[in-house]
Amino acid sequence: MNRRQWIGIVGISLLALFAGVLTSQWIFKTGLASDPAIKAFFANPWQTPNGKSVDTNEWRGKVLVVNFWASWCPPCVEEMPALDKLQREFSSQNVLFVGIGIDSPSNIREFLAKTPVSYPIVIGGLEGSNLSKQLGNAQGALPYTIVINAKGKATSSKLGKISEEELRSAIKSVL
Repeated sequence: MNRRQWIGIVGISLLALFAGVLTSQWIFKTGLASDPAIKAFFANPWQTPNGKSVDTNEWRGKVLVVNFWASWCPPCVEEMPALDKLQREFSSQNVLFVGIGIDSPSNIREFLAKTPVSYPIVIGGLEGSNLSKQLGNAQGALPYTIVINAKGKATSSKLGKISEEELRSAIKSVL
């Protein structure tokens, strides 16, 4: 390939990335990431890394911070201490963090043995990846965090590593 072809490919790639980011924000802001996707989130038969079923009815009526992550994703791993800290900070205020691992159960178990967190982690697999897209993550990239208020409406989302300050602000806005 010559230089012009490479420049064209890079240009098209950047346009596609930009369009994906805009689409993700549009899906979230127009509310398309709300009711059906959140109903699917609660209806999904989530399991812990040890294979135990999770009763999502225990999650209803709480502010949920849902974080899609993987053990092989450096920004995911980097943000986990802040998520864990905020879970402890807000646990008495009806806030629950839920980590959805887009990874194998064995990788997640191994990771959590070295890096335990105080919030539930469930196995996402392919369904979890699809659900993150329904919840506004058009690119399907990780990490992806979405805040769902106690009434079951998505109120904010972030594709990429979220800072402790951003997340604290998003949580406080729905309390």
